[in-house]
Parts: sequence; C-alpha cells; structure tokens
Amino acid sequence: MATTKTQLKKARRTSRHDRIRARVIGTAEKPRLAVFKSNVALYAQLIDDASGNTLAAADTRKQKGANLIERATALGAEMAKEAKSKGIEAIVFDRGGFRYQGAVAALADGAREGGLKF
Repeated sequence: MATTKTQLKKARRTSRHDRIRARVIGTAEKPRLAVFKSNVALYAQLIDDASGNTLAAADTRKQKGANLIERATALGAEMAKEAKSKGIEAIVFDRGGFRYQGAVAALADGAREGGLKF
C-alpha cells in the first residue's frame, strides 16, 4: 500500500481532529468555532452540534489584508460580530487538528478582541 506524503499528513491531521472533537462539543448557547485551513484561505464556522446547524460561516477570501495573518485576525473579528448579532457571548474553539500558531492563533485572537469568550 503506497501512501504519499500528502495522504499521510491529511490522515494525521484528521486523527488529531477526531481527538479534539471527542472533547469539544458546541451547543446553542456556546457554539463551536471550527477552523479549516487550506493552501489558499482560512475558513471558520460557528456550529451548534446539538441540533447539527451552522449558525454562521465566513472565510478569508473576501477579507482585506496584506497576508494571511492579517486576514485571519479580521476573520476572527467578523465571526465575533456575527456571533454577537445572534446573541452569542461565549464559544468553544476547535482548531481542526491544525497547530495553534500563525493564522489559526490570529483568528482566535481576533475573535477574543471582538468580544467572544473562550
């Protein structure tokens, strides 16, 4: 069975994400802020796992900024604004199996600056 380096990296990330998802559960009062990072953009969703609904979603493709870190910070602030408009004050953070550094950390910091509690 020949597996490529890309397939191995994806399998390891999904394994890490499964471990995170075993502990991190979103509710209507405290939804899960799920993050996915591709080669092009960063995607974020507020998810209510109890009902299986996505409450809000956004990505960095339409954000203004010189680099991905700046766009991720703006995305976090946008998600915080969207959450506040729906009456959500606190969230649980799901980093999606990605390291908590760079753009993922910038998104979390932007959401905190926007007023969300983790």
